[in-house]
Amino acid sequence: MSEFIVVLVTCGKKEEAEKIAESLILERLAACVNIVPAVSSIYFWEGRICNEQELLLIIKTTTILYTRLEKRVKDLHSYEVPEIISIPLEQGSAKYLKWIKDTVEQ
Repeated sequence: MSEFIVVLVTCGKKEEAEKIAESLILERLAACVNIVPAVSSIYFWEGRICNEQELLLIIKTTTILYTRLEKRVKDLHSYEVPEIISIPLEQGSAKYLKWIKDTVEQ
């Protein structure tokens, strides 16, 4: 299992994305959160196909913090079923990975 992960979360509003990002940073659950605007999301929900503009959070953290991070995102998120998925980081710049580890609360 990888020590580091990238977590992807989508949000419907800029204010919500910023609130989640800032909370994760302040609570040291993430070292960095990128907010990518204007992501087109096409998905199936409640029997129909939806086509929405969302923002994508790209969250860098450690595997050990995933459960706490997921809970915090759910607490702050307005969606009934928010997208919260993690991708293991198999490789990365040693200095960057050290920075992530040193920045988040273990």
